[in-house]
Amino acid sequence: MSDLYLAMQTIMMPRETNQLGSIFGGVILSYIDLAGAIGGRRAVSAAGGTLPHLVTVAINRVEFKQAVLVGDVVRFLTKPVRIGRTSISMLVMVEAERGVEVLQVTEAEVVYVGIDPATRRAIPLLAGPDLG
Repeated sequence: MSDLYLAMQTIMMPRETNQLGSIFGGVILSYIDLAGAIGGRRAVSAAGGTLPHLVTVAINRVEFKQAVLVGDVVRFLTKPVRIGRTSISMLVMVEAERGVEVLQVTEAEVVYVGIDPATRRAIPLLAGPDLG
């Protein structure tokens, strides 16, 4: 479960830029949220749970290390930090491929909760004697 998982990869386009010409931080945050949920679903499934419906409850830490530019191929790598009774914390690492360079540009930790889509209530992610 400690291996990195490539949850998403995309190319950054001009429509995603801020007033300085680099990619708007909110665009990166949106991709981080999506990638973390994709990786979280996979991690729960790999741990023996059923494929969950996850909703974001917190972004604990985001660190923007370098600007992302138009034309960068950006990868979102995920790794579970902790799987609790009803929640999962995911580390999302963001790399930008710029020509032959690969730059570590952003990192975030995101917390998701598994819910029952019918009731919108939290449900256990993994079945077990003490997890329900």
